[in-house]
Amino acid sequence: MRIFKRSRDKPEKRAVDGKMQDFIKGVDVDDSGGVSSGVSVDEMKSMQTSAVYACVRLISETVASLPCFLYKREKENQEQAREHPLYEVLHDMPNPEMTSFTFRECMMASLLLYGNAYARIIRDKAGHCSELWYLKPQHMQVERDINTKKIKYTYSDDVQNKTIVYKPEQIFHVVGLSFDGVKGMSPIDQAREAIGLALATEEYGARFFGNGARPGGVLEHPGVLKDPEKLRQSWNKVYQGTRNSNKIAVLEEGMRYHEIGLSPEASQFLQTRKYQLNEICRIFRVPPHMVGDLERSTFSNIEHQSIDFVTHTIRPWLVRWEQAIYKCLLNEQERRLYYAKFNVNGLLRGDFATRMNGYAIARQNGWMSANDIRELEEMNPLSDELGGNEYLVNGNMMPIKSALQNIGGGNGEQKGNPNLADGGIASPTQ
Repeated sequence: MRIFKRSRDKPEKRAVDGKMQDFIKGVDVDDSGGVSSGVSVDEMKSMQTSAVYACVRLISETVASLPCFLYKREKENQEQAREHPLYEVLHDMPNPEMTSFTFRECMMASLLLYGNAYARIIRDKAGHCSELWYLKPQHMQVERDINTKKIKYTYSDDVQNKTIVYKPEQIFHVVGLSFDGVKGMSPIDQAREAIGLALATEEYGARFFGNGARPGGVLEHPGVLKDPEKLRQSWNKVYQGTRNSNKIAVLEEGMRYHEIGLSPEASQFLQTRKYQLNEICRIFRVPPHMVGDLERSTFSNIEHQSIDFVTHTIRPWLVRWEQAIYKCLLNEQERRLYYAKFNVNGLLRGDFATRMNGYAIARQNGWMSANDIRELEEMNPLSDELGGNEYLVNGNMMPIKSALQNIGGGNGEQKGNPNLADGGIASPTQ
């Protein structure tokens, strides 16, 4: 008995009947990556859409602008680990050629377009991460080694013109939305149809106005033309194009011009473009007002939409970054003491009146000092003589235990405070 093995990755060839063959022959199959609009869509092509460019730029710049600190745990306290080599890599310069902002902006753009971000890790003699070098995601292949069963990274270096295989401990990998936890999915690939329609509408609009904002038409001649191509070229030369818009056409020999096609209003061209803007914003989870669409934004809800952007859009990306740093850039011993964290307080500060009101509540309830508040406002600290580090509490509040000590069993007997009235509670100021 012979057993035939069939590859799972190879599609199975099946017989097709005559009717199915006739149907396949009648279907126009485009080579645009499976996009029905007929427009070729890939990660770089999608950036030509203003909505995609705006969303990618907004999220990338926001994440890149947030300060990222390395913290060290000290029992119940925490402090910035400025002495650790990784602190400077995350906060200042990951390598001699890039600032922290530029590096994280490139990494976030890769995440948003390709679903993955890669960087090569350079370690010092002690094993600490001392440099991070950005790697292009379109040149990286992630797969599991058949022999070792471990993940390996194969990179096609276009500068050195060679292929390099990296071990997992040599790559800093931030993974986007994934079904296997090994490699993220490209948002552009998953939303290919929506982005393709946006590109198609932009191309249609450009061609429409390039043809003088006039739809196609038919020239009718009562006789027989000897050279119709020459007439078409002369017509296009004189009457088409934005410079020739609204020119008066001169028709000879009884010719007539018949306009065909639908106007942009009839085909809802503008509505389609606006809808595609919201579709792309939905892909990247960006409020439309942050990319220039203020149709549904008001003074009362725009602040809450901005806070929602930080909470539901930026925060998940920051968590991916923090956990990737913990996994890839810290060794087993360092993970017990160190961790990375982004500071988003600047995005949630609100206006001046809102901040001052929050500071007043924190100051009166004793969990922020004057210097804590001045540090958040980037002001110089006050000296101890002025009480800059003192924590204050409201004077007319006291613990329940202290109040019960001054009341004798509920019968009005006074203990410890002769000024205490029957059943009353003494004020600390008395």
